[in-house]
Amino acid sequence: MMGQMMFVLCKNLTIENFCMLLFVATINDYVMKTSHFLLSFCFLISLQTALAQDPSTYTFKKPSANGTGKVYMGREIARVMSFEGVEWLERNSRTQEENTTLALASLPLKSNSIVADIGAGSGFYTFRVAQRIPKGKVYAVEIQGDAIAYLKKKATDDRLANVEVIKGTEKAPNLPDSSIDLAFMVDVYHELQHPYAYLAALRRALKPNGQLLLLEYKEEDPSVAIKPEHKMSVRQAKKELAANGFKLVKNGTFLPWQHFLLFKKTDN
Repeated sequence: MMGQMMFVLCKNLTIENFCMLLFVATINDYVMKTSHFLLSFCFLISLQTALAQDPSTYTFKKPSANGTGKVYMGREIARVMSFEGVEWLERNSRTQEENTTLALASLPLKSNSIVADIGAGSGFYTFRVAQRIPKGKVYAVEIQGDAIAYLKKKATDDRLANVEVIKGTEKAPNLPDSSIDLAFMVDVYHELQHPYAYLAALRRALKPNGQLLLLEYKEEDPSVAIKPEHKMSVRQAKKELAANGFKLVKNGTFLPWQHFLLFKKTDN
């Protein structure tokens, strides 16, 4: 029956119509094969990009009390402190407990330095640094909306024109390439949810001789009464930063609670 129907159809077709149908069928087949190839190609590119941003070195476990359960190079990444903790950042005892005056005086700054305070929070360091570099600039980088609004208002209220608030992401500070002399993180690095991708983005943002400073609570010192997930050892920091193109050039031991770890970009 099917053969008879095809015979009748073909019999009633003109040569021109038959050729047109054959041409359309060929084109449709080509489009389907091409689409399949392009979809496969795009999938592979997306997969490669994802792997490049989040390599297989991340593993997962049951989260600890203050951790995420995501592990990078043997260290569980800590939960991000909410901006509801702003009172802790601005507490009156902070200057004495952490000797922030000495920490600020030890920053490698010039009057025209361009710096980025990554995870600026309330801007405790941002606005003090801004006053030390009147010809320079401070990018206050944050991802939390409440913190961004707080920083913008304070910059306006204090009339500090050399402070620019930047909304970053979990994977990048959203700064121009080769734009900053120094990036610093004060008790922030251990909370980066994507340290591999973030450090790569920071390398791009730093100038060729740019530096990265980490202030991190001392894991080696049990007297530092900070939750374990929010502390780091020098050994762990060196391991992670070395794997991402940074070399430790200064290990300051002069602060009571924190490591003062200054890194520079390496050539690789």
